[in-house]
Amino acid sequence: MRNFLFSKLTAVLLAFSLFIPLLAQASTFNPNYLISDNDFTDMFSMELGDIQAFLEKGYLGNYKIEDIDGHSRYASEIIWRAAQRNGISPKVILVMLQKEQSLVTDDDPTQNQLDWALGYGVCDGCTLSDSDIQRWKGFAKQINSTTLQFSEGYLADLNSTGTTVVGFAPGVACSIDGTTVVPANNATAALYTYTPHLEGNENFSTIWNAWFSRNYPTGSLVQDSETGGVWLIQYGERRPITSQAALLSRFNEDMIIPVSATDLGAYAIGTPISLPNYSLLWADDGAIYLLVDDTIRHIDTMETFYSIGFSTDDLVKVTAEELAYYSEGAPITLDSVYPQGILLQDARTGGVYFVEDGVKYPIYSREILEARFEDKTIKPVRPDELEPYDTGAPVKFADGTLIGVKNEPTVYLISEGLRRPIADESTFLGFGFKWTSVFWTDEKSANLHPLGDELENTGFENIQEAKS
Repeated sequence: MRNFLFSKLTAVLLAFSLFIPLLAQASTFNPNYLISDNDFTDMFSMELGDIQAFLEKGYLGNYKIEDIDGHSRYASEIIWRAAQRNGISPKVILVMLQKEQSLVTDDDPTQNQLDWALGYGVCDGCTLSDSDIQRWKGFAKQINSTTLQFSEGYLADLNSTGTTVVGFAPGVACSIDGTTVVPANNATAALYTYTPHLEGNENFSTIWNAWFSRNYPTGSLVQDSETGGVWLIQYGERRPITSQAALLSRFNEDMIIPVSATDLGAYAIGTPISLPNYSLLWADDGAIYLLVDDTIRHIDTMETFYSIGFSTDDLVKVTAEELAYYSEGAPITLDSVYPQGILLQDARTGGVYFVEDGVKYPIYSREILEARFEDKTIKPVRPDELEPYDTGAPVKFADGTLIGVKNEPTVYLISEGLRRPIADESTFLGFGFKWTSVFWTDEKSANLHPLGDELENTGFENIQEAKS
């Protein structure tokens, strides 16, 4: 069959809308990128039992019907077998079932919803009684025909000729409902070939993000499982880390967690992180700045520059456009004390402070010291040398750090200054966290961070809870 038969039935999403987490509703729809190729064809993404548990939220949990081989099977097994047979992710099948007929969450679907579960073969001018389309009628036939169309039709064509039957292809601009769309990959081109409408594919993206994408909190250091690129999730954006030097000077590599390209695609791209922390930046106009995190501090004179111990050999030439990425902080003058920061230890008490710009910030525990300043040298000083400095707020764990209180079971993720309890081991592992990355500290250090919302799994676990 050719694509012109496959315009889809309108999705009935009223029931589904009751179960979409707020995160997914807030996600930005990117029409050029719907899902990664790996996620689209990952036929092992769910076990049979997972699919059955997922379907328990609606009618399909107990739905049993004849499969394409004549054997009676539950809907979950029909979906699982089609995924294995045709090489399409069962997650994609579930999303398509919801997008087309709301079948995953519907408690009482009509027979037409079941018989035309994925709208396969139903063209814009067809009625469901047309004789030409009856060969595709039936729940199992719909699942098999759709997944077969994707794998042996659209994806096979893309791999052999570089385009689908209607000309959709990665990197090739096409018009969808009056909007120019440039599919980023094969999966996106295939989905537009099946449903050549923006609304239907936005529904697909919304449902996928609600059920199968994770909300990575601010501070998460993530790595694209397809490209290997490392990103910082920060306030709803993904910031590319474009150099190894920037990564090593700012972050702990052990905290990197693998994520799918689809999950990353749900975040808008923020400003890049390209330079190591405390780089000396030399602007086009001759001004010199010290980079501190996302702030640049103007060094007022060359006398100040040399008095601090800086060298012109360390200057990095930058353009005005590159400087525009950063906010401007207080200038550095001859009166500035330790603008790069230094660790000073009271030789009498053993207490360690981070001193910056004439303010000493106490460090309450070895765990905070290790997490924040792993490679920084500690300089012992006399107590009277510390006295001139004002005392600031205690140093906290950085966003993205995993902590726990010794002899207590709960693990927390620090995000936006809050400690967010991780719901359970399944959530911990589901986010890709590693037990070796947890800093087990004392209660005083943990309590520097106010308690935040619990970090839970997204996906069908939460939707099941909402259904019950």
